[in-house]
Amino acid sequence: KPCTLQRGLVGEITHRFERKGLRLAGMKMMQLTDEVLSEHYAHLSGKPFFQRVKDSMMAAPVIVCCFEGLGDVYKRQVRTLAGPTNGRLAAPGTIRGDYSMSFQENIVHTSDSPETAAIELTRFFKPEEIFDYKQATFDYLYANDEY
Repeated sequence: KPCTLQRGLVGEITHRFERKGLRLAGMKMMQLTDEVLSEHYAHLSGKPFFQRVKDSMMAAPVIVCCFEGLGDVYKRQVRTLAGPTNGRLAAPGTIRGDYSMSFQENIVHTSDSPETAAIELTRFFKPEEIFDYKQATFDYLYANDEY
């Protein structure tokens, strides 16, 4: 999110996901537009804070990332690492618990399901911007019967 870039936390946040063992498959900096955000947050379009959310997300560029791992990556790994949306309610040790005091300026966006992640990845990345490679540490992250 823009707040992460502005606060100089991009490296720290990506490090947390990498340290967990997730493989970085895509990463780029981009400036989000009203059009992209209207699509991305369409489920919030009827809410009174919809424009505030879009304004916040256009305040500075963002770093978009695609992290991959085995199993239920979205809920058990990525979303657990991130913590609940409201940073004030997030436990210490989670990304939001350690770096956020806000519901809006909550450091990181995470997809809520594999289906949503697939849609969001096509929104932010071209197919050639997602890389498939074997991470050198892969055999030391999982037992050989887990993959």
